[in-house]
Amino acid sequence: MAKTKPGKKDLDSYTIKGTNKIVRPGDCVLMRPSDTDKAPYVAKVEKIDANHRNNVKVQVRWYYRPEESIGGRRQFHGAKELFLSDHYDMQSAHTIEGKCTVHSFKNYTKLENVGAEDYFCRFEYKAATGGFTPDRVAVYCKCEMPYNPDDLMVQCEGCKDWFHPNCMGMTIEEAKKLDLFMCSDCSSDDDTRRSLNSLPASPTADGKVETKRRKR
Repeated sequence: MAKTKPGKKDLDSYTIKGTNKIVRPGDCVLMRPSDTDKAPYVAKVEKIDANHRNNVKVQVRWYYRPEESIGGRRQFHGAKELFLSDHYDMQSAHTIEGKCTVHSFKNYTKLENVGAEDYFCRFEYKAATGGFTPDRVAVYCKCEMPYNPDDLMVQCEGCKDWFHPNCMGMTIEEAKKLDLFMCSDCSSDDDTRRSLNSLPASPTADGKVETKRRKR
């Protein structure tokens, strides 16, 4: 009678090869792509296990970059933005290159310094259909676009809404020199524009205006 092979065993952690970095379930990792010209894939580790030969595998939930999604990258997508997908895989733990941090959108906007391993996520993404959760998002400015944390915005002292300098007929350099700003709806007098240095430099993650997210 043939012997039954020993089953898999769950592991609490895995040490990335060649480093002292420890990966645990729930951590976000950078994974080596098959195409070396591509940036590392980003994934959330759901489970770690080893077989009877001690080959370690990780179950991962993939993050997608905007350009990897149906419809591609849009103007309001940040350079470090990711979508948490419903796409799961089992991968060899040896393909893990390093660890990273995927922040909530709100926490990301509060970072004083954004490092190479810092990302943010504000949407979950259905890989098969291209659908997003949530399907409603805060919009700002006359252009009614969601906030891109990479872009400078100025706040109107009157209505408290946020605006892109170019949508208000200003250069970024002009906006940085101002002390107080009134949008065209709140004031038609250009002399009311002063500086913004004493005001927040960007909107928070909580928006006042909501609209249904546009189809990609």
